[in-house]
Amino acid sequence: MNILAAFDKFKDAMPAERACDAALSGALEALGEPLTLCHTPLTDGGEGFCPILTQAASGYMEHHKVSGPLGQEVVSPLGWVNLERIPESARKMLGSKNGKLAIIEMASVAGLEQVPNAQRHPKHCTTRGVGELIRIAVAEEADAILLGIGGSATSDLGLGALEALGLEFCPSGQVTPAQWSAIDQIKGNIELTIPPIYIACDVDNPLLGTKGAAAVYGSQKGLEPNEIDAFDDASARVAKLLCKFFNQSESTLRVAGSGAAGGIGFGLNVALGAKYVFGFELVTAWLDLNSKIREADLVLTGEGKFDSSSLAGKGPYALLAAAYSSDTSAILMAGLAEEEAAQTVRERFPGTAIYSITPEGTPLAQALKSAPDFLKQKVTEVLQTLYAHDG
Repeated sequence: MNILAAFDKFKDAMPAERACDAALSGALEALGEPLTLCHTPLTDGGEGFCPILTQAASGYMEHHKVSGPLGQEVVSPLGWVNLERIPESARKMLGSKNGKLAIIEMASVAGLEQVPNAQRHPKHCTTRGVGELIRIAVAEEADAILLGIGGSATSDLGLGALEALGLEFCPSGQVTPAQWSAIDQIKGNIELTIPPIYIACDVDNPLLGTKGAAAVYGSQKGLEPNEIDAFDDASARVAKLLCKFFNQSESTLRVAGSGAAGGIGFGLNVALGAKYVFGFELVTAWLDLNSKIREADLVLTGEGKFDSSSLAGKGPYALLAAAYSSDTSAILMAGLAEEEAAQTVRERFPGTAIYSITPEGTPLAQALKSAPDFLKQKVTEVLQTLYAHDG
């Protein structure tokens, strides 16, 4: 029996790789040998984006000290892969280039998890570290740069990154949105020769308005409801200054995806011509997921919480869709699977099984700590029920 374990992270509990390990361990305990086990951690552009893609392409990782979201020093990974070593379908999304690709993970340098709960507010967070990593990638002669932008703490339009690359937002220094009201002009220039930048992004929000960065994502980063309109207005003013400085049309504010990760895609697009790529489509091609699904007898997938937001194309849901199209059995296991979302999946993909792994009544702290054990136990229990035979 060929089993594919392809899990996303269980947020605050375990990374994708550990979830895959726990599931396969449970499968072995349930079914014993002989099994063919395939281990493919998923990433949506957030935590794990750099190591998962780098490892899959037999690349290597560096670690650099750069500025974190609050200006503190953090150690962030920088992945390096040879473009010729990734599948051609993935290379096409990156311009079919040859040479060295640098992989940057925004979650590790400007991520929400790097900001204590009491200090979370986008007014005080910067993407400066992203710009510092871009500088390092340029100095090490990257032929292209891939930026995963999930899990960000910031909503600074990428101005911090551009500041690290040479722009000045006058009269402020070390600009964050808290200083935006004082900015009346942009000076400086980006003297580096920046290679093509590709931004892995699956959301289509514009920068501003009711579906924009502040309105949709501001609250999870610390914006209060009564602050959203003013923050949106401030974003619009600074965004228009940036467009004017680079002689770009203000229509870029409305481009799908420009509101992702607090507008960093907008800023890098206006200043550096960065291009968007569909994150999960890229990851699917990079990891050759469709072939692995077709070869599998059973797909195990899941994430920390499976709810209505998961149905918008997140990795595990997309994997269930692909498995259904390939007539491959699939089981999803989440720390918590909300019934409404689970029922939607069962209607769309009949035969798909969905389980919550956390025993009812388990305190959250214990659920997070014991998630690997709970996942292994649930896989063992379910597979013994479905597949094990006496003798």
